[in-house]
Amino acid sequence: MNIYPNHSAIDTDLLQCLGIPATATVALNLTEPELTQLALDGGEGVLTEAGVLMCDTGKFTGRSPKDKFIVRDALTEDTVWWGPVNQPIEPEQFDHLHRRMLASLEGRSVFVRYVKAGADPRYAINIAVINEYAWHNLFCHNLFIETSEAERADFKPDWTILNLPGFQADPATDGTRQGNFTIINFSKRVILIGGTGYAGEMKKGIFSVLNLTLPRKGVLSMHCSANVGKAGDTALFFGLSGTGKTTLSTDPERELIGDDEHGWSDQVFNFEGGCYAKVVNLSAEHEPEIYGAIRPGAVLENTRFIPDSRIVDYADQSVTENTRTAYPLHYIANRANPSVGPVPRNIFFLTADAFGVLPPIAKLTVEQAMYYFLSGYTAKLAGTEVGVKEPVPTFSACFGAAFLPLHPFEYAGLLGQHLKASDVPVWLVNTGWTGGSFGTGHRMKLAHTRAVIRGALSGVLDRVEYQTLQPFGLQVPMACPGIPEELLNPRQTWRNRADYDDTATRLMRAFQENYETYHNAAGQGVEEPSFA
Repeated sequence: MNIYPNHSAIDTDLLQCLGIPATATVALNLTEPELTQLALDGGEGVLTEAGVLMCDTGKFTGRSPKDKFIVRDALTEDTVWWGPVNQPIEPEQFDHLHRRMLASLEGRSVFVRYVKAGADPRYAINIAVINEYAWHNLFCHNLFIETSEAERADFKPDWTILNLPGFQADPATDGTRQGNFTIINFSKRVILIGGTGYAGEMKKGIFSVLNLTLPRKGVLSMHCSANVGKAGDTALFFGLSGTGKTTLSTDPERELIGDDEHGWSDQVFNFEGGCYAKVVNLSAEHEPEIYGAIRPGAVLENTRFIPDSRIVDYADQSVTENTRTAYPLHYIANRANPSVGPVPRNIFFLTADAFGVLPPIAKLTVEQAMYYFLSGYTAKLAGTEVGVKEPVPTFSACFGAAFLPLHPFEYAGLLGQHLKASDVPVWLVNTGWTGGSFGTGHRMKLAHTRAVIRGALSGVLDRVEYQTLQPFGLQVPMACPGIPEELLNPRQTWRNRADYDDTATRLMRAFQENYETYHNAAGQGVEEPSFA
């Protein structure tokens, strides 16, 4: 086996144990400039005028949740919440596919990297990543936590990712739905990814792993961003794509802990070593920290240039709306180092409510917090068809249903325990519409959203009067610096109050119907969390 650059006999033994063929050439733990140049040499991408590697992910410009599987065996049979999110595949099918993927590396070059996930050493896992593409290896360098030279000298992986975008499964024999796949084997601690160039499958694969292993240790795994103020006041931001999670947590007045995946034990800790931010319509004016982090060593996905230039056009959505960048955390000047913080003092549930019936901010009880956590609500627009303006409610349990191997009740129950133990306030924040639904009302101003979050973080909202908003039973502040009082109660912003009542009732009914899907599908000994 040809391994470069410097390596030891330990590396040779490890790579052999990982199943890499003796005829393969292995590029081990290369630097950012080396990986960037090899990606360019291999035609994997091009450079922007700022010297940033820009790559296309091919056919798949996002995750493919219908093609994600978990091996069903003695370890997972009675543990995993099987269904559309967690589809089973047999151990024999996994083994057959794994052997074929490794055999396809005969005589080829691969990129291997030793990384970690988990900024708290008590819960960190070592990961060996095997990539077909140089830019995917650079992505892993940016998104996972880098190991030190001493750690690499005696590296023992807890998990392995084998990612070969050029490899296609045979559904007839491999048990997949189509040629692309992501398969997690908890017994062998291996993740297989093939047939897709979308790099986010790797980070979300490890997130799914931690979402099974950490709750069993009493650690709440969370799909959220986190930052911390100068007084050590940690804040968590939960929210689905498009709700402002990354934007609102990247605050020049607070240190960023991380933008996507965290654990809550006796502290909050980041799972990752970097950020994977959406860049559609990105500007230096509105998101200066993210804009400034896109520099050599970072990766851009599926963006395009302004014609006759190498300047990125962030408004161009011709490939996908899901254009992204991956950069290491140290590219954000105002970051927490290490990526940990005290237990949270404030938690924000972000929702882009296109129905326009939720308030800019509301304070939740513990019971409401668990309910809204289970709901994971936002609203998406119906699409681009002429005349279609009705929003579509979207629910994703715990704000990350696609990554939850366990039943949502298990995560909600653990959240409830943490909330009762820490007495942390939880806030529901609407970054969506006000004054009416989409097509009638208008989008909440970012300045107003920042104002209500500052009010919560500063304690100002602890000293104001509240009113109850029906039919949701939400406690809404009657005043907040930086936002007009008439905006705080959404019902008052609608011209026709009866229309507001009808729309709010319909949304409340959608919440109730969604909750019933979790209640009815519990089973497997999973208890419904207590809301009392």
